[in-house]
This record gives sequence, structure tokens and C-alpha cells, in this order.
Amino acid sequence: MGTITSVSGALLVVLYKGPKVLLQSPLESSEANWIIGGILLFFAYLLFAIQMIAQTLVMEIYPAELMVALFYNLCGAMISAPVSLIVEFDLSSWMLRPGVAVAAVLYSGAIQSLMTLVMTWGLHLKGPVYIAIFSPLSIAIAAFMSAIFLGDSLHLGSIIGATIISMGFYAVIWGQSKEDERVSSNGKAPLLEVEDCEE
Repeated sequence: MGTITSVSGALLVVLYKGPKVLLQSPLESSEANWIIGGILLFFAYLLFAIQMIAQTLVMEIYPAELMVALFYNLCGAMISAPVSLIVEFDLSSWMLRPGVAVAAVLYSGAIQSLMTLVMTWGLHLKGPVYIAIFSPLSIAIAAFMSAIFLGDSLHLGSIIGATIISMGFYAVIWGQSKEDERVSSNGKAPLLEVEDCEE
């Protein structure tokens, strides 16, 4: 139920704008393709969920978070490099000039590497459901951050959707903790206690 609630809130943020609550106009962006963006976002998060399941299976076979994160980033770079060169074939566009462009590339590279490592570690500890539930929350965070830092207008749909996402998020976390309590109370003792019993 918590997952369905979170996904419903994310769809509400993407598909329903509503009246503007916080009106900011200096950097207002064009919203002509927001339906296409919403559809692409849906497929992106669907593929993200499939990737989480596949990466959890990899972690069961090879539980080394650093190596899995390294190969994940390496494969991502090898796949995206040719696609990027096809889409932007003008090589002068790839020249980084000192300033914001270099800082943005270095910052996004460092954050992406750290995020991959934390995500892989979380998959190893908790599994794909726990990690994937953070995805709808990122939509709400992006809506509020774009209003604060980019000057986009904040719509009522974003606020309602963010509230629904948060409720679903905490419902999943609560359900996960209850499931962990139920599993531990069904006679499955922690590893340390099992070793003590065997001795």
C-alpha cells in the first residue's frame, strides 16, 4: 500500500500542475513537453526498479560493494559515451571551459559515484524495495529544489503529490520495520546467538 501511495503521489506531481502557489518568473522554463517528460520519467523509474532487482541478485553472488559500484559506473560510461557522441556530434561542444561547466561535471561525477556506492551498499543490506522507494521522493525533492534554486513556480499539485509521496514513503519504511520484527520473532535468531547456541 505504501508503494502504491508513493507512486500515486509521484504521478500526481508529474501529471497535475494545479494553481501556482509560489509564483517566481525570472527563470521560468517552458512546460510544453511536460507530458512527454512524465512518460519518459515513468519508463526511467520502471527501468530503475528492474535494475535494482538485477543488482540485488548480483550482490547475492558477489557481495563486494566497491567493485560492483565501480563496474556499474564503468559500464554506464561505456554505454553513454557513444550515445552522447551520436546525439552531440559537434566536438567543440565537448570542450570544457573553466567555470561553472567544469564544476558541474566534477560535482555530478563525484555525487553519482557516491550515490552508486551508497545504493549498492543499501541493496546489500536491505534489498531492492527499500532502495527503490526513495525514487518517488526524489521527484518531490526536485520540484521543491527547482522552485528554490531555479526560480520555477511551485504548483499545488507538487505540494499535494509530495505529501502523498511522503506518507507512502513512511508507510513502506514502517512496514519494512514491522516485517523485520516479525521475522526476528519467528525464531530466526541473529547470527551471533545462533553461533552461541551451537557452542
